[in-house]
Parts: sequence; C-alpha cells; structure tokens
Amino acid sequence: MPLIHHVARGTGSTPIVFVHGFACSHSDWEAQMAHFAPRHLCVAVDLRGHGASPGTPAQATMERLGADVAELMRALDLPPSVIVGHSMGCRVVIEAALQAPALTAGVIWVDGSQFAPEMAESLRTLFVTPDGFATVTGKWFPDMFTTKSNPGMVAAALKRAQSMPREISQRLLLDLQRYDTTRLTASLTSLRVPLMAIQTTYSNERRERQTMRAGQTTPFLDMLRAQMPTVLVEIIPDTGHFPQTDEAARTNALMGEFLAALPTQKISVP
Repeated sequence: MPLIHHVARGTGSTPIVFVHGFACSHSDWEAQMAHFAPRHLCVAVDLRGHGASPGTPAQATMERLGADVAELMRALDLPPSVIVGHSMGCRVVIEAALQAPALTAGVIWVDGSQFAPEMAESLRTLFVTPDGFATVTGKWFPDMFTTKSNPGMVAAALKRAQSMPREISQRLLLDLQRYDTTRLTASLTSLRVPLMAIQTTYSNERRERQTMRAGQTTPFLDMLRAQMPTVLVEIIPDTGHFPQTDEAARTNALMGEFLAALPTQKISVP
C-alpha cells in the first residue's frame, strides 16, 4: 500500500509527526512546522481521503489511519518521535503509538474529545437524508472558530470539509464514534509514553461547542485522567477548536515544554 502524502522539514532532535483532524489537511500545522523545524525534523501528513492522500471508505477507520502513520514513520526510519494529533487525529496518533511503540517518544493531543454512545444513532439518522452531511459540516465547522480566527481560514475549512467525498466522510464519523465507545479507553490504558492534552473546547449536553476556562474540567478530561493519571492537561482558555492556528504561539510554547522534557538526539532529514 503506498505511503500517505506527507511533507518533511527541518533537522535536529526528537522528530515531530503532525496529524490533522477530520476533513482537514497537513497545512493546518504550518505555524508549528515553521516554529519547530530549526530544531526538530517535522513531518506533517495527509490522512487517507484527505488532502493529497487518496482513500476509500474501507480505509476510513481509526486503526487503518493509525497504521498509515506508523508505516510512514518506519519508512522514514525515524528515531523515537513525538506524534501530535488534532481532534479526530487524537485517535489516530494513539493508534500509531500503539502500533509503533519503539518509534514513539510521546504523544500530544490538541483539543480531543469523546463521542457518546447515543451519537451513533444520531449520525445514522442524519446521514439517511440527502443533505445530512452538509448539515453536519454547516453546523459543526463554524462552531469550531471564534472571533480570534482568521475569516479566510474559517471559509477555507468549511469548503474543504464540504468537498470531501460523502461516503468517506460519513464512514469516518461513524467509525470515530465506534472507536470512542469501544476502544479509546483501553487504548489510553495501554499507552506507555508521556501524553499531553492541550484542551480549548468541549461540547455541552446539546452538542454545542464551548470554549474552555482556565482550571475547568469536563467529563472528557475526567475520563482521560482516570485512564492515564500521568497525563499533563493544559488549557488554553477562550479559544476555538484550532489552537494551532488561533493561538499558535501558546500552542508552540506548550509543545516545546513537553519536548524539552524528553531525551534528544540529532538526526537529518530523510
């Protein structure tokens, strides 16, 4: 199976592999690539069915996407790396870490979440209507941004989401919910490397996305701490779902602190 599309930049210690979220692309990490490339080899990927990586509905599972990232890390012959995932990508990087433990030095989650069991029926009901997926993207994506967000990026993100093949998009969302309710907690318990969770939003009982406050906790963060007591939770308050762009400096600083606590080694771009 061909490797997924990726871009590599930089040189230095502890490679960083960046994994985007649902209906996104490697370009979401441009601010992080620019910041860390002078000191780290940075690799940003397009998951299957996203960006320049072709994909099929059969490949739209968290385990397959995680395997793709692990296979890329092996093909690039990376030393132990920090794998960073955003949103849906949080599940993907956990899978990559579990499938390539010797290549994983740590994991960073950027605004993760956990779908509830009842979401499965809600999604299936929505998707039987011809405009169901457009309804999802039209409601969910605008809620991911705040007044801090660049309007051009907001428009581009919505357009990108609505241009994804419907079959792949729907399969991904249903599989994401399946993973959250059947595998996520066990995967976290099995993780044997440091984990940082950078959190900026949560969904209330009406599935409305809300920004976080400093010191706030949520059922998702409570679950995360219960499954992995050593997790380092960092909240960036009053920020939308894309802190890597809306609060790039703070996001980069938190990632840098995490990286600084890990052993380093010198490498070159493959």
